[in-house]
Amino acid sequence: MQTLTAPDPDCYGFNFDNSYLQLPAVFYKRQAPTQVTNPDIVIFNDSLGKMLGLNIEALKQQGSQFLAGNTICAGSDPIAQAYAGHQFGGFNMLGDGRAILLGEHITRGKQRFDIQLKGAGRTPYSRSGDGRASLGPMLREYIISEAMYALGIPTTRSLAVVTTGEHVYRDDAYPGAVLTRVAASHIRVGTFQFAATQNQQQLQALADYSINRHFPDIADTDNKYLELLKRVIELQASLIAKWMHVGFIHGVMNTDNMSICGETIDYGPCAFMNTYHPESVFSSIDTNGRYAFGNQPNIAHWNLVRLAESLLPLIDESQEKSIALVTESLNEYPGKFFAFWIAGMRKKLGIFNEEAEDIKLAEDLLMYMQKNHADYTNTFRSLGEDNLDGTELHQDAGYREWLARWKARLARQNETFDESIKFMQTSNPKVIPRNHLVEQALNAAVVSGDMSLLNGFLSVVANPYAEVNHSSKYTEAPEPLFDQQYKTFCGT
Repeated sequence: MQTLTAPDPDCYGFNFDNSYLQLPAVFYKRQAPTQVTNPDIVIFNDSLGKMLGLNIEALKQQGSQFLAGNTICAGSDPIAQAYAGHQFGGFNMLGDGRAILLGEHITRGKQRFDIQLKGAGRTPYSRSGDGRASLGPMLREYIISEAMYALGIPTTRSLAVVTTGEHVYRDDAYPGAVLTRVAASHIRVGTFQFAATQNQQQLQALADYSINRHFPDIADTDNKYLELLKRVIELQASLIAKWMHVGFIHGVMNTDNMSICGETIDYGPCAFMNTYHPESVFSSIDTNGRYAFGNQPNIAHWNLVRLAESLLPLIDESQEKSIALVTESLNEYPGKFFAFWIAGMRKKLGIFNEEAEDIKLAEDLLMYMQKNHADYTNTFRSLGEDNLDGTELHQDAGYREWLARWKARLARQNETFDESIKFMQTSNPKVIPRNHLVEQALNAAVVSGDMSLLNGFLSVVANPYAEVNHSSKYTEAPEPLFDQQYKTFCGT
């Protein structure tokens, strides 16, 4: 194990604890990061560093060795975590193949955050992988995770990306990189699936740890393990609804990529939808559309069933009763998701109160958007601005009739039309991380070493709801051919 050799004797303000090591040893393997030759910080998240209470200037000036894993802070006890997962429906035993958890940073406000290095070298779970990551995918996760945070969607976050001075080899040679990821935790549905393959004592240890860490208020309830399931159901229903509201497509909703604390985790083949279509898929490996945009609520439900199966032995001694209890809870998921979804859609439509007609109003708008190949983000943002003349959508007589229905709906509220428009702007982003812009920024950074496009892009998506006169390149959708050809990958 490496020891602390960082220039900053206080290790940049990190305050490490290692509560995960309280679990049985089967859940992890101690593993130091692999040394790299010449680490260099290419991007650092000042606002996140400030929120964590870190010594930002010292980290930026002297912390590249730490952020690459070459040095370890006092109090850190690095591990790779074990978990399992259904990947495209098939069950596999997995684990951190290229990520190492340095420990849990505890802020001055007593918040606990996992600090993980992604791309930090081989682990006992790497199988045939090299444990490394290339610069493009790490910068991609940085961009998308920070954009999601700005959109108000629960997510892991990115503190920094460092280059390693080495190359990784995929279809070609690429600059190696390490991402510092910050999360409420890295406990996944797949972690519980792994525990369920062990024994009940180990399963219970994981469940108790998860409750104490994330849901301490349910620790003394009559059936805390059933309550744990219910909490995760609620969090996932809320999270997926938020994805749907902004047109986000995760791309690889395997159970090992589903956090129990309701954060979006892992940004491999993710994308944002331009032209609205519920069957939108951009992942190169999702050939059957399992994780298509419109299927995400159903897949989340499927994943929750896998969590419930894992928890069955803890919920009741009688398997029959346990199945009945979890089935009742799981059956609440569709209603919970829909309630979150329609509440968000009302906000996107400027509706302050509730009427039964709102459901059809929202669904009809999506129907007209799909029929007329309308841009999802721009259509919502442009409602009420009367600037859609000339678009295919605006030429549709059915859509023009819908607009009249929508305005009549707003007129039945106490709030004024202007108040509705302002309300809508808080839920309809003006800018999203458009796929073509992400690729342009990454290409400039990786191929040319030019970070100016990426940094400029980040400054724009950091305030997605603001009514700012950005360059039109940030708000215009790409040519349709781009979406038809665009593919994302489980990049390493």
